Order: sequence, then C-alpha cells, then structure tokens
Amino acid sequence: MSSTPPGSPAATAARRGELAAFLRLRRERITPADVGLPGGPRRRTPGLRREEVAQRAGVGVAWYTWLEQGRAINPSVQVLDAIARALLLGPAEREHLHRLAGVPDAAARTPAGQPLPPEAQTILDALNPLPTGLVSASYDVLAFNDAYAALDPRMVLLPPADRNVLWRLFTADEECRPLVDWEREVSFMVGQLRAEFGRRLHDPHWRAYIRKLSEASPLFVEMWARHDVTALATHRKRFRTADGREVAITATGFTTTAVPDAKMWVYTPADGEAAQVIGELLGRYREVGAAGLVADGAGRQGS
Repeated sequence: MSSTPPGSPAATAARRGELAAFLRLRRERITPADVGLPGGPRRRTPGLRREEVAQRAGVGVAWYTWLEQGRAINPSVQVLDAIARALLLGPAEREHLHRLAGVPDAAARTPAGQPLPPEAQTILDALNPLPTGLVSASYDVLAFNDAYAALDPRMVLLPPADRNVLWRLFTADEECRPLVDWEREVSFMVGQLRAEFGRRLHDPHWRAYIRKLSEASPLFVEMWARHDVTALATHRKRFRTADGREVAITATGFTTTAVPDAKMWVYTPADGEAAQVIGELLGRYREVGAAGLVADGAGRQGS
C-alpha cells in the first residue's frame, strides 16, 4: 500500500483531525480551578468550555470552535502561542501544536523572563572554575556561573533582558568588546544565527530580532546579506578581560533537554596561563562583584 503524500488533501485532513483531537483533549484535562475560574454546580463540560479557552487566548469563540473542529483555517504563530498559554501547554506540547497546525518552522524557544529549571543553575555552578553560560539560539544569555561573570563582567552588569551576545558585540564601543578576534568570531555567530533562522522563518519574534539588529548595525546587515551558514562546532577563541589581559579558551557547546532552545557553552582554558588568569578573576569577582572587576580594569589600564 502506498503512503499518503505529506501535502495531499488526505494528509492535510488527517493533520487537522489530529489537531482537533489534541485541542479538545487538552481543553478537557484543565479544570476551572487550574486557571482561577469558579467551577459552578451546573457545569456539564469536563475541563474548560470552548468560550473560556477563546477568552483566555484572546480569539473569537466561533474561530476557536472551527479550529477545534478541524476546519480549514490557518492560525498564525502568535495565535498558536496564545492558545498554548491558554491550555497550559509545556514546550514539547507547544511544538507539537505548531506541527499539527502546519507551521513547523516555529521551533520551541525559551521566552524572555521564563524561569529556568532550578537544576540548570546548579549544573552551571558545579562547573566553576570553568566559565559556563546557558545561551539561547538567538544568543540571549539565560544563565551563567561565577567564572563566566568574572570573564565578562560587563555582560553581567546589563539588565537581564539586554544580555544578548550579538546585540552587545554589534553595538558596544570597541574598547568594551570582550573578543579579541572580533570579526572572525562574530562572522561565525552570524552564520549560526542564519542556520537557526532558517528553522524559524515564520516566527515573528525572530523576524523582529533580525530587524532590530539590522536597524542597529550596518555591519550586521552586511554580514547577514552574505547568507553564510555555519554549524555548531567546538572552537578556540580569545577573550580580553576587563583588566586588558588576553585569555585563550576552547568553547564547547552542549544541548540540554531542560531548555531545548539553548546551548550550554563551556569555556575550557587553553593553557596553564589562561587557567591561572580565570582563577584570579573568579576570586576577585567573588570579593568585589562585576562592577568591582570593571573598576579594577579601568584603574589598571588608566595607570
């Protein structure tokens, strides 16, 4: 027996049927108490009513009903995310919802400000004195350990919402850039960003992010226009510390199921001198904090 082509009417109908069943079952498993609604003695519907889900998601009742009935409508990524929140879906369920709705390019992501699993920080802290950070596919720094902060204290001093590696590299003054081989490293990261963007072409958050970088930096526009694509790889890089010293490290990225959209980047000192410098910076960071390290560096370079 031949298989059904993915884009055929039969396959599309099957996908919409799966979507209808998924939405209905997820709606029925949520109690009113789960979302702060009164149960009431006359409620006959298990879980939430369709109008309650529609109201929580900010969509019309009729439109949501049609979606749950498997009708031929095409919801946007933003609407699907709103429905996912209304139904209290987890990351894997949200990604599944996107696939069933026919928008697989919108890959799972960690929204800004979403709490990370507590074990993530525990793992980062256990990796001291190796500088380690949890970085999203769009280069948001989600979490880090003390050694990471000691190696790049200016990043730590930024508000959490502004801790984006590429944004900082393209907008910071040259003397504040932490990478020695700036253009080579940034070209590599833009190539990775292009690969990740290819999986998320219809994601409005990603499109807004690319637009923001483009408006801020003509150099980013130039690099982005090359359409270079690079793969994730272990590589050597050199950091310039707050006090002006150079540190060679090997950067190794690991995926984590706890935060599917992120990589855990571990920086291993390339030699004994680098390990010594990082150890000194870590000790000083724990004494005076990030601002103290930056002030120390300014004083040393100004003397």
